[in-house]
Amino acid sequence: MGSANLRTVSERYDAVVVGSGPNGLAAGIRLLQAGRSVLILEANAEPGGGARSAALTLPGFVHDVCSSVHPLGVASPYFQKLPLARYGLVWRHTRFAMAHPGEGQDAAVLSQDLDDTVASLGEDGARYRRHMAPLVAAWPSIKGDVLGPLGFPRRPVAMGRFGMVALRSAAGVARSWFRGEAARRFWAGLAAHGGPPLTWRGTSAAALVLGLCGHAEGWPVPEGGAGRLIAALLGHYRELGGQLRTQAVVRRLSDLPAHRVALLSVTPRQLAEMADPELPRRTRRALARRRFGPSVCKVDWALSGPIPWQAQACRETMTVHLGRSLDQILRSEARPFVTPGGPLAAPYVLLTQPTVGDPSRAPAGQHTAWAYCHVPWESDEDATEVIEAEIEQHAPGFSDLILARHTRTAPALAAYNPTYVGGDIAGGTASLWQMVVRPALTLDPYGTPLPHVFLCSSSTPPGPAVHGLCGLGAAERALAYLASQGA
Repeated sequence: MGSANLRTVSERYDAVVVGSGPNGLAAGIRLLQAGRSVLILEANAEPGGGARSAALTLPGFVHDVCSSVHPLGVASPYFQKLPLARYGLVWRHTRFAMAHPGEGQDAAVLSQDLDDTVASLGEDGARYRRHMAPLVAAWPSIKGDVLGPLGFPRRPVAMGRFGMVALRSAAGVARSWFRGEAARRFWAGLAAHGGPPLTWRGTSAAALVLGLCGHAEGWPVPEGGAGRLIAALLGHYRELGGQLRTQAVVRRLSDLPAHRVALLSVTPRQLAEMADPELPRRTRRALARRRFGPSVCKVDWALSGPIPWQAQACRETMTVHLGRSLDQILRSEARPFVTPGGPLAAPYVLLTQPTVGDPSRAPAGQHTAWAYCHVPWESDEDATEVIEAEIEQHAPGFSDLILARHTRTAPALAAYNPTYVGGDIAGGTASLWQMVVRPALTLDPYGTPLPHVFLCSSSTPPGPAVHGLCGLGAAERALAYLASQGA
């Protein structure tokens, strides 16, 4: 259904949501829970946004197209309240949430058993426990504040302890907390999920949140693929009475069917384009200035057997971080922001092997895996060779297992999902400034200059990841607006 046809829809809705990823579906569900009529519009032929699964390589192999392991999905306070198991959602865990190999058989691990992590960090284990154990204990009471928009915290002392670490650079924490290379690269590998150079202030936030999730709730995958989470959310959405239209392209707000409020799972730049000319010129310029990057190059593999890691711990997890030293990870994560960035060599690699915890994704005895590294924004670099070389360093014989591969460069990712502007899967650089002011400097991060239009994408708090909380926050604001209008 094209944008022109959308205007012919005769029914009037309380809310129209653009985008059917986790945030769009979460927003739709919350609005339906409040008794509102909701229509979700999806430009693609199937729902899911960045949480789809597909047979990218060979028949019988299920690959997650983008998001795969969901620490914040299982930790999401909102998802935990929804009856998603009733619609087939099963979380699959492995012994370790993550492993970061060193030389030979050594690897640091992130585990729900804090003692496992402490033991794997050798001389720095006691230091890690001293810093992290109080935060792990406090996580259930501060999780709502950490994963919500800025406001006065309900547990100010515990949040103060969290903030003192989160506001620091990952490089600074790694060097001040730890003496050994294993713990330093372990912390940097966690922080590198965020994207910006790890010498920037605020880059420890990603390491801290992911570490706390790993200790408290694990890093699981949905059984059968990331698309099963979408299927569960969509099942609940439809049972509540929500409607969905796919292949419904929205280029302008004027394309939307009649509605009282609109919730958009798009970037601020896309909002500016969709709302033009309704927005003041100054506002359009401010939204368009949002900084993007880095992009990613992602490779998926169908494998004839499990990856032959030298470190046993890497065989007992679904997520492996590859970075040989703190300095190497720092160079790799800074490269996308340096012009020119130099040749791509020895990058930090984030790898997931879902079939270690969920064998249903491949034929018996065979496996799937994917990995990505960061590249400059909008770069068309194909990192397949260097990624596979890094894996081979820690798992000799990996290349012999490859039955098929599928590579997506940054432009291909942007074409797959228009919200991945230039191949940036995080909705904008996760700098301290852009995380604090997502999506702009405002007391209402979900609102826009148009009072009935709200943003519900990862460009709003609490930011990128599969948790639905951006959608929930926007839905709550939309409900407050409707109540204020007596609607």
